[in-house]
Amino acid sequence: MTQQEAPPFPKAPFSPSPDICAPQDRRFVLVAAVLASALGFIDTTVVAIAMPAIRGSLQASLWQAQWVHNAYMLCLTSLILVGGAFGDRFGIARVFGGGIALFVAASLFCALAPSADFMIAARAVQGIGAAVMVPGSLAMISKAYPPQTRGHAIGLWAAASSMTTALGPVIGGLALSLGGPEMWRWIFAINLPLGGLALGILWLKTHGGRPKTNTPIDLPGALLATLALGAIAWGLTSHSRMALLLGAGFMGLFVLAQYRSPHPMVPLRLFQHKVFAIVNTMTLGVWGALGLMFFFMPMTFIAGWGYSEIEASAVFAPMSIFIAGFSTRSGRLADRIGPAPLLVAGAAIVGAGYLLMGLLAPAQNLWGHILPAMCLVGAGMALVVAPLSTAVIGAVPADQTGTASGINNAIARMAGLISVAAVGGLISALYLSAGGPSSFGLVSDLPGHGQAMTRAFQGIAFVAAGLCAFSAVLAGLLPGARKPLAARP
Repeated sequence: MTQQEAPPFPKAPFSPSPDICAPQDRRFVLVAAVLASALGFIDTTVVAIAMPAIRGSLQASLWQAQWVHNAYMLCLTSLILVGGAFGDRFGIARVFGGGIALFVAASLFCALAPSADFMIAARAVQGIGAAVMVPGSLAMISKAYPPQTRGHAIGLWAAASSMTTALGPVIGGLALSLGGPEMWRWIFAINLPLGGLALGILWLKTHGGRPKTNTPIDLPGALLATLALGAIAWGLTSHSRMALLLGAGFMGLFVLAQYRSPHPMVPLRLFQHKVFAIVNTMTLGVWGALGLMFFFMPMTFIAGWGYSEIEASAVFAPMSIFIAGFSTRSGRLADRIGPAPLLVAGAAIVGAGYLLMGLLAPAQNLWGHILPAMCLVGAGMALVVAPLSTAVIGAVPADQTGTASGINNAIARMAGLISVAAVGGLISALYLSAGGPSSFGLVSDLPGHGQAMTRAFQGIAFVAAGLCAFSAVLAGLLPGARKPLAARP
């Protein structure tokens, strides 16, 4: 798993709905859900691998490269909490299919993008589609399956989604390595047949779902969240104080709107729970660090060190292997001893992995240094993912666990958005101060380019290690660290 899927998925507060599909067609709903969630997850990781090729093809600056990432994450982050509400209002299968269609259409425009600015706009539309599609995939399963088999179906969905997400960067890297730089366009184009298959299944095997016309949707909250995060991200990438002030103002209005709304997308009362507040702040640190590293690592290895895309993508494999292999065990351990010790240890180990990358980066040794360090990162994340979910769910009343988990998911995505936006100036400054002759992340044979990229990457790795150390300290402040949170009064 990667940064976009590592956070706990929202628990779906749905009951089985016979108007979604016939019982014998449930497996088709599961296939459509896996395809849709895989599309949303794969695009975030594959784009990072393809970024050097995209930049070279579209002549994109580092600022534009950041916004190819940020435009997608901004729309996904700010709208994902209301995406599920649209399904209740207009019919879950109908809205889920609409999200897939929008995502696929935007993917076509990404594949055909003639310029970096066009690509940024298309990625924003992709993010809107994903904000409906990703939560809708789990909602479809919850609507189609009865309680006695729902857990097994969700387990299959999570496993299949993790597998496809892990294979995504490898397949993308292989295509770029064998097909040349322009193969990045086909990475987006592959979404068309996969999305078309999911839409075909929905058309043939499901119904629209019975809409609930009285379901409230916090559109003002979604708009204010988008404006706030967008202005903050813009201010960070362009170093505009005016944009940052504007973003702070919109964020203040968002908080006020959530406080006054009878149906807020982010119920502020949840943050009155100390554990919930601490865990979500920790999430900002851990997933902010993960977002930094996953965005800048491929550019460093490919454009700075001269490795191929398939080699660069291979170093991400330990993350998926460790999380898939050990998250269940760490979840069971968290149930016995409480999540806090595992969160402390996990965040510290992840930080140690980033620190090791920074210290060893001057050797530019992908296999002997970076891969072992990524094994540390994967092991640490395996200790974090399930216990963090346990902490989030155990921190709030039982009837609010779905909302709490959804908020944590959105915060994890927001962390990646803000962290990538925030360090563009730092990484450019480090690159130039080390004598960089071109631009960070561009493929170049000019003398000093690789060394300057390495120096900039070191700075990012140390920042990521610091964020994880901060998160480990926060986890140590969790109350009652020696017993499960659910057992506390």
